[in-house]
Amino acid sequence: MENVSYDAAAGCRLEGRHALVTGGTRGIGLAVVRAFAEAGANVTFCGRKREGLTLAMKELAVFSEQVQAVPANVSQRDDLQRLIDAADERFGAIDVLVNNAGTNPYYGKIVESNDEVWDKTLDVNLKAPYSLSRMIGTGMMERGRGAIVNIASVAGLEAAPMMGIYSVSKAGLIMLTKSMAREWGRYGVRVNCVCPGVIRTQLSEKLWQEDHRAQAFLARKAMGRFGTADEVSGAVLYFASDAGSYTTGAVLQVDGGMVM
Repeated sequence: MENVSYDAAAGCRLEGRHALVTGGTRGIGLAVVRAFAEAGANVTFCGRKREGLTLAMKELAVFSEQVQAVPANVSQRDDLQRLIDAADERFGAIDVLVNNAGTNPYYGKIVESNDEVWDKTLDVNLKAPYSLSRMIGTGMMERGRGAIVNIASVAGLEAAPMMGIYSVSKAGLIMLTKSMAREWGRYGVRVNCVCPGVIRTQLSEKLWQEDHRAQAFLARKAMGRFGTADEVSGAVLYFASDAGSYTTGAVLQVDGGMVM
């Protein structure tokens, strides 16, 4: 039987690691970048808009030596390669990948939707994690270690009203997580998934800003409140660090007791 030593007290530290976080300029992504930097990691993060990157770097000023921001649209293959190249040049090989970038451009019934919103949602929420994981995962497998964390949603666990396309994209991301975990575990690469509930971020503001929708969601939550981005980042840190060294293919709900 293999004897593996583990220091629980140091488990969530990330000194000497390089993490790449997509969609890191606000919300959950920015909270993850901050948590990783606080844990000692070097972090590369991306966003589509330069102004968003600039504002995020101001918030992360205390970590300026550990953090870099790179403009990239994750739905564009050329941007993904430029992102990886910039990350490698500044901090070296990527040890942790967090596929956080997401979009929900359409709120309504599937029958009234169109191919354009389908393609945009799937390109960002599912194809980008698929592509970026393959591009980075190859190097992780060659080095014999790595961690990938996909940010899905409880909408991928059950059909979300008026968000059918979004639900499909997140359900696909959950199965992509499990499939990659199954294939890559023997090469030392762990792949896990976090499924937030309604978190107070800009992406989900339609769900918590409008009172009638907010009350409907709150009525389903055992804890009776919405979550914050910082309450999600701890789960991501667990999967990214040695604290989660024996965890792969897991799907963790961080939803205040919404989906039981």
